[in-house]
Amino acid sequence: MRNTLIAIAAFITIAIVIQFNNSQTIDDKVETLLAEMTLEEKAGQLNQYSGYEIITGDIDESKISQRNLLVKKGLVGSVLNVLGTKDVEKAQRYAVEETRLGIPLIFAFDVIHGYRTIFPIPLAESASWDLEAIENAARIAAIEASAAGQNWTFAPMVDISQDPRWGRVMEGAGEDSYLGSQIAKARVRGFQGDDLSQFNTIAATAKHFAAYGEVIAGRDYNNVDISRRKLWETHLSPFKAALDEGVRSFMNAFNEFEGVPSSANTYLITDVLRGQWGFDGVLVSDWDSFGAMVTSGVAADDAEAAEMSLEAGSDIDMESDVFVNFLPQLVRDGRVDEAQIDEAVRRVLRLKYDLGLFDNPYKYIDAEREKNLILAPEHRAAARDMASKSIILLKNDNQLLPLDKTIKNIAVIGPLGDNQYHMNGFWRGKGQAEDVVTLLEGIKAKVSANTNVSYAEGSGLESLDSDKLSKAIELAKKSDVVILAVGEDADKTGESSSRTNIELYPAQQQLVKAIHQTGTPVVMVLMNGRPLAIEWSAENIPAVLNGWFLGSEAGNALADVLFGDYNPSAKLTMTVPRKTGQIPIYYNAKRVSRPMGDARYTSKFIDSPNSPLYPFGYGLSYTEFSYSPIKLSTDSINFTETLSATVTVTNTGKRLGEEVVQLYIQDLVGSVVRPVKELKGFEKIALEAGQSQEVSFTISTDDLAFYTRDMSFKAEAGKFKLFIGSSSEDLQGVNFTLTAD
Repeated sequence: MRNTLIAIAAFITIAIVIQFNNSQTIDDKVETLLAEMTLEEKAGQLNQYSGYEIITGDIDESKISQRNLLVKKGLVGSVLNVLGTKDVEKAQRYAVEETRLGIPLIFAFDVIHGYRTIFPIPLAESASWDLEAIENAARIAAIEASAAGQNWTFAPMVDISQDPRWGRVMEGAGEDSYLGSQIAKARVRGFQGDDLSQFNTIAATAKHFAAYGEVIAGRDYNNVDISRRKLWETHLSPFKAALDEGVRSFMNAFNEFEGVPSSANTYLITDVLRGQWGFDGVLVSDWDSFGAMVTSGVAADDAEAAEMSLEAGSDIDMESDVFVNFLPQLVRDGRVDEAQIDEAVRRVLRLKYDLGLFDNPYKYIDAEREKNLILAPEHRAAARDMASKSIILLKNDNQLLPLDKTIKNIAVIGPLGDNQYHMNGFWRGKGQAEDVVTLLEGIKAKVSANTNVSYAEGSGLESLDSDKLSKAIELAKKSDVVILAVGEDADKTGESSSRTNIELYPAQQQLVKAIHQTGTPVVMVLMNGRPLAIEWSAENIPAVLNGWFLGSEAGNALADVLFGDYNPSAKLTMTVPRKTGQIPIYYNAKRVSRPMGDARYTSKFIDSPNSPLYPFGYGLSYTEFSYSPIKLSTDSINFTETLSATVTVTNTGKRLGEEVVQLYIQDLVGSVVRPVKELKGFEKIALEAGQSQEVSFTISTDDLAFYTRDMSFKAEAGKFKLFIGSSSEDLQGVNFTLTAD
């Protein structure tokens, strides 16, 4: 009876607050609630803990029951890794029905490339250059996650990186800031929709703020040492794009900038994010990144870490305990102004109101919706389409691909040829291996009834077995074609998975060479989370597909491409080096004083060409495209004018195909050293065989602006070169002038 009365009392308290607030604006509601909160309850709203399902970070499982008690005391504002409507409802009832104020929790999860229906890894999706498809993938992920009770995702990762040794490149959109900005906006739109209060949307997070992609040597959690110029030229624009698209939260980076950890970096947070950009949403730490300041020697203890992080403008402490444990006493000691805590709590409460959690704390909890939407057939169909659009045709000598579905004997060989687990990649959400269609399964479902499809593992991912290798060689010899599935261990990509060598594992390299020596035609299918340096294979294997980790429909999508039901259209968004030693290598490098030439004293390697194995923007098709000469509307504009650049693209092959038409600009003379070229636009078009289409781009002074010598962002009068083509290297160019009058 006593428990019943307590529950009734809690419900009455909540009902009074809600009834009182109904005639007020959200800001008024926030202020009313804030006035009722104790210092401890305020600190609790800034405290985030991990719950029942742990997929990231390290946690003592014995803490879970203790944390449930903290939720009941109103000392937790949000949780991550509490999944499924049953557990979400249980935790939410703790917060709403057993605390003094009944403030609902926000439920967060790393929904990176799908919830249960797993889409290709983000780097693979970026290779599609298809913003609509990328947005739809995020939309479906949000639909499934919200059906399982989630309100918030820690995505998209918008870090730009030019170093594929860094495992987290799989989570981003590649090396280019312009393309990364467009993809950031698409993913924010997909997750958040048009109205965040709808039950099928989730709040998005732009991470990691900022410059995390520049970790030295590509080693995760390492330091960053770059200039403010590099920060602004390369790393900040995708964050600003996400903010302009209405992203509701940002996440601190682990790294420092100019010696100060990002979580307490006043320049990044107060001056840029809150000040210049006017961001008034929530800023959450990365896992224990506040406490990590003690480890790095910037904060003397956890109390100082809490003080520094709050004063810089951070709001939510994920897994450090420092806010909930120390902020109240820091206020009482006069070290922290309570008004700073209030401002952070306002932002958290406003997000909860905008999510509709105060109107109905259980709005995301619907077991029937969860049952019907998770792995829905239309979601799997979209995942298959996205996966097909993400596959890059790197090489196709003598048109070996597409394969005929009536081939008599096909050998599928390789450690990833019939593997479900690795296809989901890293950050696999709630994806299950048993949901995955493997390459072998996809091929068997695609070919004719008279085709014999056999499988041999050949080797492990990193281990060689002579018996397995012998069986694979024998199978290859008696087959008409080999589909060779090699690549990476998915768990050795993603967070905390940096590599010093991005070439194929030696065991797989030996397998590739052995199968090549049989003389049977080989199609290599790479399954990877980063660009791999495959120089030997590129020179010797006749057909190569970059298949990535494609998710639930991996096998079906690969079969669609292998047998020509889908004509590959994807293009690289990271440069592929010949050797690991070329890293960092990227298309928009700045011009150098002694460019590579025949003379000795020029900028070059003495043991390798400077050029990449495959350049940014590169990808082949089963058809061919031709480009007409570029037509400019004018060869000179002033600062108030624009010019248009037009080409006619023709499908000169025999089948329907899609082409990504790419626009690049080079500033021929600037007040600071400028890149050899920069992507400034693209358009993906579909053409039937023999069809032509005119593609036009409009160029304004905004497209020509950069950070000048005094760090002003503006265009400078002078000469420019404009390029249009099918990759960053396959281009034609024309000159134009920007005049001051």
